[in-house]
Amino acid sequence: MVDPLIIDRKKLFEHVAEHLEAQILAGKLRPGDQLPPERDLRASFGVGRPAIREALIALQKAGLVELSNGARARVLMPTASHIFTGMAPAVRQMLSTDDGQRHFQGARMFFEVGLARMAAARATDDDLRSLARALETNRAAIGDSEQFTRTDIAFHFELAKIARNPIFIALHDQMSDWLKEQRVVTLAASGQERIAYDAHAAIHDAVAARDPDRAEAEMRAHLQQLSDTFWKQRKARDENPAD
Repeated sequence: MVDPLIIDRKKLFEHVAEHLEAQILAGKLRPGDQLPPERDLRASFGVGRPAIREALIALQKAGLVELSNGARARVLMPTASHIFTGMAPAVRQMLSTDDGQRHFQGARMFFEVGLARMAAARATDDDLRSLARALETNRAAIGDSEQFTRTDIAFHFELAKIARNPIFIALHDQMSDWLKEQRVVTLAASGQERIAYDAHAAIHDAVAARDPDRAEAEMRAHLQQLSDTFWKQRKARDENPAD
């Protein structure tokens, strides 16, 4: 039984969660293992059911365990997607401010410029064919705002795939979701779909030419234009809220 004296000013469930997390990180509990039954955990830690339930929920939010009705908690192998998804509430709070929006624009610039350079250096012939198909689908969607948005995301996703790193793919997916409002606002600008497609075509050509410097420059110009357009659209909307 865990020494009750360790229960100090921290909340009971935090101590339970920390102890179980330490067992998982030490390999005493491995992915796929079931945690002990709840009654055994209560007896081991000398706490009530609410503390055990809160501890398990905390571990679930951290991506370390899976909870399901009628079954014991099971240890998970965390995935990048799960980790980034768990950040969503904090990200939404940051994006509620102009500074937060700008910070995420900067993060996207850093991330996608790097992806463009990597794509130009590493793309295989199959990668280039997939990127070309995504570009053509994007071109065909001009005039259909919802479809254009989907194909816009899909084009950038192809660049992320070339890195062959699941963390980059998961981060791309989350960035696309976090910055959804920016994409919608920006693409609503007159002529913006054609401007975005032309930028995608320039990025594609640079990657196909296997020119990292040019791919970086084209992606940087593309994202800067998107950022400038977003703030211009936001300013116009704020000045004319009834429009």
